[in-house]
Amino acid sequence: MTRRCRFTPTAVLVLTLAAATACASRTALPATAPVQAAAPAQSALPDSLVWFRTSVEYRAVTTQSYRLATLMLNRALADTTWTAAIEQAGDFGSKPPAVILDVDETVLDNSESQERDVRDGAAYSEARWAVWCNERSAVPIPGALEFTRAAAAQGVTVFYVTNRDRALEQATRDNLAKYGFPLDPSRDTVLTRAERPEWSSSDKSSRRSVVAQDYRILLLVGDDFGDFVQGARGTMGARKALDEANAAMWGVKWIALPNPMYGSWKTAAGQ
Repeated sequence: MTRRCRFTPTAVLVLTLAAATACASRTALPATAPVQAAAPAQSALPDSLVWFRTSVEYRAVTTQSYRLATLMLNRALADTTWTAAIEQAGDFGSKPPAVILDVDETVLDNSESQERDVRDGAAYSEARWAVWCNERSAVPIPGALEFTRAAAAQGVTVFYVTNRDRALEQATRDNLAKYGFPLDPSRDTVLTRAERPEWSSSDKSSRRSVVAQDYRILLLVGDDFGDFVQGARGTMGARKALDEANAAMWGVKWIALPNPMYGSWKTAAGQ
């Protein structure tokens, strides 16, 4: 008589689990793909910088501003009682004519430097600014070269009053000369911050006063309120009062260019 093995339900369950475990050990697990680090997201450029660097409207504004400056220059030359500088006093009618322009965002476009800071996620610093200036890569603001050349052709001395530090003067001169901006070989016409002890601040009034000693200042051209008046870094109320007191100067003796990227307006607004 043949013996038959009888399995209890418990024994059947144990055998089933053992078989499943053996099969699982023989099945190769799929390889896990290495996790790649996500590339850092580039900072988006602010609207102000995009407008400055790409818009037709910006070019139109600067071009028409310099065309207006050319028209006013002719009027100023014909009127010996005309001066654009608040600092100018006394008998100046017989003095030789001059115009004063700011440099950055007035005759030279540094918006590439601004874009680099954004792309690099870096804040403005004097060190980064010096690197940019020493590259001598800034390009002319539309209309600036034509205006300054037209002024020089009429015997008007062109002064550049800038808040670039004195250590950057040669690089600034080289950048201006690269594009043919007029530079008087007989006199220093690039007046930088701290070039003299009394020029250590960003206030340009003392430098305008020096020019006014020897020249009749026909026009002031700039992108910041400080290119025209003393006290531009005051409160919003003080700036408004200064503006209202000199409202007749805009578009006649003072020619302002747009700069939505930086300036004394941001300081006054607490930004």
